[in-house]
Amino acid sequence: MIKAGLVLEGGGMRGIYTAGVLDFFLDKQMIFENIYGVSAGACTMASYLSLQKGRAYEVMTDYLKDKHYMGFYSLLTTGDIFGTDLNYNLVPNYLNPYDYEAFEKYEGNAYAVATDIESGEAVYKKLTDMHKDIDYIRASSTLPLVSRNVEIDGHLYLDGGIADSIPIKKSESDGNVKNVVVLTKPVGYERKPEKTAAAIKLKYYKYPKVYELMKNRHIAYNETLKYIEKEEKAGRIFVIRPQEDLVISRLEKDESKLRALYDEGYGETKARFDELMEYLNK
Repeated sequence: MIKAGLVLEGGGMRGIYTAGVLDFFLDKQMIFENIYGVSAGACTMASYLSLQKGRAYEVMTDYLKDKHYMGFYSLLTTGDIFGTDLNYNLVPNYLNPYDYEAFEKYEGNAYAVATDIESGEAVYKKLTDMHKDIDYIRASSTLPLVSRNVEIDGHLYLDGGIADSIPIKKSESDGNVKNVVVLTKPVGYERKPEKTAAAIKLKYYKYPKVYELMKNRHIAYNETLKYIEKEEKAGRIFVIRPQEDLVISRLEKDESKLRALYDEGYGETKARFDELMEYLNK
């Protein structure tokens, strides 16, 4: 097991880049001791933890034409733009069975990052029982405005990216001296101010922390990127990210685009494998 932190950014369907990265890790039998997954990063992390190469890609592409999987039909009929029953019940339990036994053999620490909408704090839920903890993966992936709040044990959650889009500081505070960060945005990306801030303020008027976080999210995100780039240049963090912008939306349904981004994730990691191992072993 690799004694380092692995930090996985979200990004909706752009998370298929991360699926490619993690599948290469599985080919090399590279299992990290501490993993932090946000939103789509938490979803791809699940298949990585069960050692099911290719499963994350299949889950993200096999149901693109199913109106219950993702889109406005699901939003209008269920309140969730990503269909909850299909994604978190039918797929893992029947259509593309999740290997729960393999997950239980994982000896490290894996966390799904969600946002507590009442406190505004990021919650890092350690995954121990995927039958139950899949609710936290769902919470981590619950996009504001187009999803229902996820209630777990009396707390309400939304997308982990609202409070901590790239939890590198959390990984470092947990004692991980070395960290591999997988980003889904291309080199040179800079987050812009949230265009839906007014709608968020209206919808979540009972939860003002959500509006405050979303209003300032671009600032926090860009500051985190600057920190990561500084640490990367100093050789303290290893970053894997798209080198080109393939213009893929959070709700992308073009499988050819998704395949290209998956292949880029796998190929970029393969091309930098020696460099990565040098970083991890020094």
